[in-house]
Amino acid sequence: MIKKFIAVLGFSLYFFNANAQVPADTLRINLDSAEHLFISGNFSLLAGKYNIRAQEAQEIQARLYPNPNLSAFYSLYNSKSKVFFPVGAGENGGELSAQLSQLIYLAGQRNKQVKIAQAGTRLATYQFYDLIRTLKYTLRTDFFNIYYLLQSAGVYTEEIKSLQQVVVAFDEQAGKGYIAEKEVVRVKAQLYTLLNEYNDLRNQINDLQSELRLVLQVKNSFIVPVVDTGTLRSFDPAAYPLNTLLDSAYKNRPDLLIARTNVDISRLNYNYQKALAVPNLTLSLAYDQQGSYVNNLSSLGAAIDLPFFNRNKGNILTAKLNTDAFTALQQSTEATVQENVFRSLQRAFSNDKMLKNIDPKFLSDFDRLLHEVLINYQKRNITLLDFLDFYDSYKQNILASNSILFNRLTAFEDINYYTGTEFFHP
Repeated sequence: MIKKFIAVLGFSLYFFNANAQVPADTLRINLDSAEHLFISGNFSLLAGKYNIRAQEAQEIQARLYPNPNLSAFYSLYNSKSKVFFPVGAGENGGELSAQLSQLIYLAGQRNKQVKIAQAGTRLATYQFYDLIRTLKYTLRTDFFNIYYLLQSAGVYTEEIKSLQQVVVAFDEQAGKGYIAEKEVVRVKAQLYTLLNEYNDLRNQINDLQSELRLVLQVKNSFIVPVVDTGTLRSFDPAAYPLNTLLDSAYKNRPDLLIARTNVDISRLNYNYQKALAVPNLTLSLAYDQQGSYVNNLSSLGAAIDLPFFNRNKGNILTAKLNTDAFTALQQSTEATVQENVFRSLQRAFSNDKMLKNIDPKFLSDFDRLLHEVLINYQKRNITLLDFLDFYDSYKQNILASNSILFNRLTAFEDINYYTGTEFFHP
């Protein structure tokens, strides 16, 4: 059983050594450079820009007037003269008539269409900014999550290397009868647990790497974030009062601007649908070579629909109900904005307080503490359980510290995201 365990452990050690190596195509990058890559190369942003241009094209289309219509008629056959396409006047001649007509929009329909198209462009622009806001939040959270997970991975590599050395020494001492075999197996079991945890951590990092590569549009690279931790620690949640954050959110948050624009568009459409209830006017100019009234008749005409049956009532009612619905959604979004900002500021204060409770000395004294613990165990001043408990306690402390640091930073990023303003720039 012990031999089987040692064989499995050997394979795990090989896997650790292979997996611990950083790929050759490593991309070391700071946040500013990462955001530059994101802005210049993200395909989703490119699609958003095209959408804005498409909406601007709709503005051009809305400003256009309807084309005039020209119709002409000429005799195909004169039954009296039995001639196709007869030429001339009189009963043996042909008949020629033509009409030029122009549709005239009434009730300001064209101007209303232009305003709707302009509002559509604003909507596409706000949607583009909201896409930037969302993707930038994903970029930053993934960027810093990878950074702190790599810090945690570094703790695992150090502990694994240290325990590997202990395992080698214990194997030698066990062979000489200085240490019981069960103690060797216990240390190897601890090492195996660390290897499994390290593998899970690497998988988590690789998943985040994949997501970040998609945001940055970089291929086949292992991204290593370069972070100025001093700047991160200088962030103060008390720098901006709640009212300042709320005012910024109401003015700048793209999803709220989208909600307001949807209300504007629905109101503009309501007015447009009411305008469509007014019949449009068609003016015409006609010529008839051999009219029933006189020859070579020129006439001016006008045509308009009589709104006896269709007054666009259904579309008007639909537009009114859509306006009410979008107004309710706007109110809901405003309430959500207020709660988002308040809660993100709460988290920032809470996580900042937790950071201040971390003892920085413990985090920097691992090598010294490890050496002292190992000596004390060799001298039998502490038990094997105490020895292994030190490894686990130190690991858990570092993981918790990195988690606090990341959660604190995420809280500040939440403030940026929920206010639509970059109050804190890492």
